[in-house]
Amino acid sequence: MCLAIPGQIVEWVDEELHIAKAQVANVRRNVNVGLLAETADAIAIGDWVLIHVGFAMSKIDEQEAQATREFLEELGDPYREELAELEASTIE
Repeated sequence: MCLAIPGQIVEWVDEELHIAKAQVANVRRNVNVGLLAETADAIAIGDWVLIHVGFAMSKIDEQEAQATREFLEELGDPYREELAELEASTIE
């Protein structure tokens, strides 16, 4: 199952290539924010985004991130599997 999971942007890795580091649960991974970089809601450090297969798909607020994470935690195994895949992935 592929889920979009909330993560917080914690630093820029390469602004020109639209790569930022996001923290999801206790995992920090590079994500591509290029889909959001040219929008009116450009991404900044501290922003919350929904991440799917290494791409930030949409910007969300902190309350939505919290509610989404709580829902995903209730799903159990699918969420844990998604976190494991995220931890094993790399975007350079």
